[in-house]
Amino acid sequence: MCDYSLHAVETRPAEVAETLVSTNFSTGTGGFASPDDPKVAVCLRPGTEIAFENEVETGGMMFRKSVGDRLARFRQIALDKPYRHHDALEFSNGAIVLVTHLTVGQRATVLQLPASPIEEKPQVPHPAARYETADV
Repeated sequence: MCDYSLHAVETRPAEVAETLVSTNFSTGTGGFASPDDPKVAVCLRPGTEIAFENEVETGGMMFRKSVGDRLARFRQIALDKPYRHHDALEFSNGAIVLVTHLTVGQRATVLQLPASPIEEKPQVPHPAARYETADV
């Protein structure tokens, strides 16, 4: 998924083993892009696992804070609040960080995509076939 504020930006889904870089888009929102195509937002599905090259930092140029971890799972938070950012990373140390708060330029690799749910169709019993013969 890509946050609501990235709907004005071209997007595509993430792929396993690809490298992503945290960036700011023309909308002013932070997200992920490919280093080869920085204007296209790469969307992650909830459950996607990523590993950063270095410990993750949040904040801007002057006030940065280390998360103290490199491994994260993408998730969405505060879905009941429509005008807030929802895209977040939950790190293995328990920290939850909005994607838009990531410091620009951090590189990560997509380790694993979530399994797609299998759509189960309800089993409708079919009546036994009846064959009638015509009287001749």
